[in-house]
Amino acid sequence: MGKITGFLEIEREDRDYLPVEERVKTWREFVLPLPEKDTRDQAARCMDCGIPYCHGTGSVAPGTPGCPVNNQIPDWNDLVYKGEWEEAARNLHSTNNFPEVTGRVCPAPCEASCTLNIDNNPVAIKTIECAIADRAIASGWIKPELPPSKTGKKVAIVGSGPAGMACAQQLARAGHDVHLFEKHGKAGGLLRYGIPDFKMEKGVVDIRVTQMEAEGVTFHYNAHIGGNVPVEVLKNYDAVALTGGAEAPRDLLIEGRNLDGIHYAMDFLPQQNRRVSGEPLGGVKEILAGGKHVVVIGGGDTGSDCIGTSIRQGAKSVTNFEIMPQPPEHENKALTWPNWPLKLRTSSSHEEGAQRQFAVLTQKFTGENGKVKKLHCVKVDGAFKPVPGSEFVIDADLVLLAMGFVHPVQQGLLKSLGIAFDPRGNAKASTDDYKTSVPKVFAAGDMRRGQSLVVWAIREGRQCANAIDTFLMGSSTLPR
Repeated sequence: MGKITGFLEIEREDRDYLPVEERVKTWREFVLPLPEKDTRDQAARCMDCGIPYCHGTGSVAPGTPGCPVNNQIPDWNDLVYKGEWEEAARNLHSTNNFPEVTGRVCPAPCEASCTLNIDNNPVAIKTIECAIADRAIASGWIKPELPPSKTGKKVAIVGSGPAGMACAQQLARAGHDVHLFEKHGKAGGLLRYGIPDFKMEKGVVDIRVTQMEAEGVTFHYNAHIGGNVPVEVLKNYDAVALTGGAEAPRDLLIEGRNLDGIHYAMDFLPQQNRRVSGEPLGGVKEILAGGKHVVVIGGGDTGSDCIGTSIRQGAKSVTNFEIMPQPPEHENKALTWPNWPLKLRTSSSHEEGAQRQFAVLTQKFTGENGKVKKLHCVKVDGAFKPVPGSEFVIDADLVLLAMGFVHPVQQGLLKSLGIAFDPRGNAKASTDDYKTSVPKVFAAGDMRRGQSLVVWAIREGRQCANAIDTFLMGSSTLPR
């Protein structure tokens, strides 16, 4: 805990943003860090709450309170309050391989479960986490952690998103020869090609890649296992971890879907990230929002990212449709705390000029000369049934489908290996040992659990590393 009476004496203060008119002109991050004194004051608010739900039960299942990687939040809050930043960084990294990532893009279930959130005043945990991680990077505390000896075992990891990178780093530190295969030109998965630069600049990922290379991880880029690299190459390894994403998008199969100008969000977002980094688009058709009426269908994080990207590209207008009814502005704490509550959440991108509409169903697309021009919509009730007389039409030159992902892509790698699927179409594996139906092949992250948060991917990658180390060596000292 921090200061014994800190929560009584100090009000919650969090990071602020650059003004909208400034931040939409650039692709840079726009969150303004708190000064050191203010960050230490916020850490001082961490109270001796008896049961620290912020990190105590998050490992049970999605929706349960706390941090999925079990960050020891009261411990490093106390260390920050005392000014012991390097020890706080050591503690934070003991549970989280990439806290500078979660400190930027995690929705902070820890804050929802904070005892002080009972009266809407939680400790600014995410801000403190990011401050610790950024100070560790700036101070040179992020150094390679080399194993005392090598095991002689080779492990292949397919997919370099947060699950794959966490798994690879843990296994390299256990002394294994780790090879990470990535189908794109750079590492990071959705961290690099999904999350816009204005939310997280990619130098954050590059720092970890450099660290992991020094720890002995070999990165293989433009290496699509089951694509341009035969699946048979995996036979050369003592264990294999499948850590690709849940990349099969949910479609909207209605009249007019074949019109030009209707795209999946993940065909749109990676293009802009590549423009920012100077990477080629790879010969695909360019998708730009400049000068267009943009409609984003889907109200989650991916939809929000499409909104912010479209605004920065110069869209004429941006409208966001969500089929779910508008949630309450404030949750009933007596019913929800310390669990993750359903309530209205407004992202920084929403604040930049998008028009949001809830309980909207798109019934068909219409266009001219093969290009989309209109969406024909209707309001729906609580059972998602159309409300008579509520039909309306909206202009649209670009439609972005951001309705989530149904499961990993099954054709290619998974079916070639003969991986069994769970009822939702994900690679079937238990969190007890992360083993798939194929000998020596493991699965973790979104490929196993379905679309989820970065922090859950990191947790599963770490746990999968423990399982693989145990499989190879009989036991493991890697944390779960």
